[in-house]
Amino acid sequence: MLPRWIFCARRVVVRHDHVKPPRRLLSTSTTGTSFDLLSKTTRNIGIIAHIDAGKTTTTERMLYYSGYTRRIGNVDEGSTVTDFLPAERARGITIQSAAITFHWPPVNPDNPTPALPPSFDSIPRSSISHNVNLIDTPGHADFTFEVLRSLRVLDGAVCILDGVAGVEAQTEKVWTQAGHYQIPRIIFVNKLDRTGAAFSRTVKEIGTRLHGWPAVCQIPWWKDGNGDFVGVGDVIHLRGLLWQGSTDGSQIQAYDLNQLAATNNQFAEELKKARIALVELLSEHDDTMVEQFLEYDEDHLAIPGLQIIQSLRRVVLQTPQVVIPVFAGASFRNIGVQPLLDTVVDLLPSPLERPDPEISIGNETSTLNRLLSSDVPSGISTSTKPTKKKIDKGVFSPQDIRNLTACALAFKVVNDPKRGILVYVRVYSGTLDKGSILFNTNLSTTERAPRLLKMYANDAVEVDSLSSGQIGVISGLKHARTGDTLIVYKGLHMKGQPPGILKTLQLRPINVPPPVFFTSIEPNSRSEQKHVEESLGILLREDPSLHLSVDEESGQTHLAGMGDLHLEIARDRLINDLKAKARIGKIEIGYREAIKGSTAPSTYILDRPIANKPAKAAITVSITPKATQGDHNKSGTPSQESDLYEGSNYETAYALHDNNSLHISHAQLSKTSSSNHKDFLPPNLSLPGLLSAIHAGVSAALARGPFNGFPVFNSHISVTLDPLKHIFAHETTTTAMSMATREAVAKHLREAHEQTPSVLMEPVMRVTIFVNENSMGKVVQDLSSSRGGQVLSLDGEEESDSDSASASSSFSFLDALPAINPAQIYTPPDPFNSSAGASASGSGQSSQRQIVARVPLKEMVGYLNQLRALTGGRGTFVMSVDGFERMGTQRQRDALESLRMTDI
Repeated sequence: MLPRWIFCARRVVVRHDHVKPPRRLLSTSTTGTSFDLLSKTTRNIGIIAHIDAGKTTTTERMLYYSGYTRRIGNVDEGSTVTDFLPAERARGITIQSAAITFHWPPVNPDNPTPALPPSFDSIPRSSISHNVNLIDTPGHADFTFEVLRSLRVLDGAVCILDGVAGVEAQTEKVWTQAGHYQIPRIIFVNKLDRTGAAFSRTVKEIGTRLHGWPAVCQIPWWKDGNGDFVGVGDVIHLRGLLWQGSTDGSQIQAYDLNQLAATNNQFAEELKKARIALVELLSEHDDTMVEQFLEYDEDHLAIPGLQIIQSLRRVVLQTPQVVIPVFAGASFRNIGVQPLLDTVVDLLPSPLERPDPEISIGNETSTLNRLLSSDVPSGISTSTKPTKKKIDKGVFSPQDIRNLTACALAFKVVNDPKRGILVYVRVYSGTLDKGSILFNTNLSTTERAPRLLKMYANDAVEVDSLSSGQIGVISGLKHARTGDTLIVYKGLHMKGQPPGILKTLQLRPINVPPPVFFTSIEPNSRSEQKHVEESLGILLREDPSLHLSVDEESGQTHLAGMGDLHLEIARDRLINDLKAKARIGKIEIGYREAIKGSTAPSTYILDRPIANKPAKAAITVSITPKATQGDHNKSGTPSQESDLYEGSNYETAYALHDNNSLHISHAQLSKTSSSNHKDFLPPNLSLPGLLSAIHAGVSAALARGPFNGFPVFNSHISVTLDPLKHIFAHETTTTAMSMATREAVAKHLREAHEQTPSVLMEPVMRVTIFVNENSMGKVVQDLSSSRGGQVLSLDGEEESDSDSASASSSFSFLDALPAINPAQIYTPPDPFNSSAGASASGSGQSSQRQIVARVPLKEMVGYLNQLRALTGGRGTFVMSVDGFERMGTQRQRDALESLRMTDI
């Protein structure tokens, strides 16, 4: 059975310059069967890859063949749908992830809502039109957070590889990130039309570097066996697909195995070998395929294509995913995109097939479906007749759960110049209706959703509701941020809250990576200060991976980010888009400070008015450096979030940012049962409130070290809270306790620095560089001698350095998977090998090599220009924070001198 797009391909050839959003496939009503069918026929997918692998180009073809657009946009011309920001079109790269919705196969105008069969097992899923919510993500390492927050809400991903470059470093990174979220993935090997493309080598790299078994579902079709790339061999359905007769790729000729044997016997035989290898691989990981193999008398070619698809789907949905379907094409030449869309619908899961979303509620962890089915976490009580007193203690009834009508996660915030603030959400249960009252469980605020939108890149269509499994936009929210959980509770009013601990319900958050670069920002004049602050607030709400801080001594405002390009884009957006009149300093390195001295416990008393009201609080504090880390003169990657990691009935401990830790002893408050805590505290205070205030005060103090004002790294703070000595009736508030803790910790940091001078810690990057073989020696020499780097490996060789385990921590997910023997991976022969073919073609390039090194971040500023000079413009690299290391005396002296010159 041929796919419908082969017959309807000519329908999308009509060209118009306007964009027309597709009509909806099914009703979004939550009553009856239509809701289930909408979820079954929905795909939330992302396009992930290394920079310049062809993500946006592939997305553009998907939109064209689905009938969403009437012309094919071009990245070089700046005419693509998803790269709509001026900076994206000027630079030719994706900076901001873009969401878009279309249908595949295209909706039949004569039957826009076809009847679905009771089971998809009898037909290919791709024979029924599906609603595809697609997110095109950036490939540059500086925009890692854009990829992270997109992956958080996706159900599946298409990873695109450059057929010439193979599996690149950023590919490994995004593959690992998707694996942490247990997202099923398929691979599309792109750019096979380019000189030097090597499908076979790329497939083997998938096995060795992504630690999965490549299931070759398509093989390249080369003209006359060694000429241009003209089509693909469909291993699943045993046919050849030849793109010919039109420049837009809309005309495809299908040849069955017999026709191929008559005209191109060599290609037909290779297609049979690929089918045998595919069935053998699936049989090793899917018991049902073994039964099918035996049922068809052990004939690999006799198994129907539908059975192969179903087996592939089962192995793709396994956790962890060890079988990786691989497809072939050339998006720029419009080859292979339609079968890829079929694969998205056939193999990737619907929202109903994804794991139950994780939640936290009342300091317990559970899943959303368990909560909604009243199977609540252990430790959370339920009552059929809750009283007001019980609700205050966090007890809720099954009726409370039934009144929870919707739950969604805000994963992105955008300030649109025409539509205002747009909050992108993924609905995980129930339905969000237009005008619903939303409770933000992270901020404990209530807002109304005035408008709901379905986004089509930069265009939008207003809708009345967003049902479970859908991705959409709420416009007009004033407070919601990235990572906030939004719930709808029946009967909730604008000034109310959900009962009991339902107001603490939170979906799994989105972790923000730590920044490593910063720059100073100053308004041109005092009159511009308010506008600059408001503009910075918009920037930070849009992109939480940007951090803002104020230097108390100089009064300078510092903006920190993930990389120099990240900060450059933020600067352009601040000045050009938000029209802020400010001066931007040069980009600097975000160092850390490590104390070397310890202090004895001492009590600090704060006694002064706060906001014209009497305030008094005391706290006992001591500080010690973490000796185990300092002895090695090295530390691991800084923690990305504060986390409660241990506790008892008399103490609480936290893991803080930058490898710091906090231990709070509150024995006097815990000698009795929790119901009598208030016997030791005034009515305006509670133990959780005091612990939160102490935590905030310590974090604020550690944000500025005593040596040069950089955040403190690798220290342990011990705090003792004694209500009889540290709390003074109504004069003690949480604000007073937070300020007392901050000043006490700052005082101890200064004392520790005076005893033994603190040292600077510099960020060290794990750098993966791709160069041609003839440039490799020059690059290694530059890294080792000029930049003080340490080469860890060449071409994936074993790292001899004793610290290689810590150096490769960013790839620990891949390292935990079993190694794949490339000799056991089936690949079709390439018409030329990677090195000989490139040389014979006259490109003058040699084979590509990979260098992995650890280099101080300061030496990597502006490295791209130097790398291009050393490699004739062909070298590329990606890097990520590998840890912080203590600087040598001379490097520290040079860094401080550079900072002083900057201040002048």
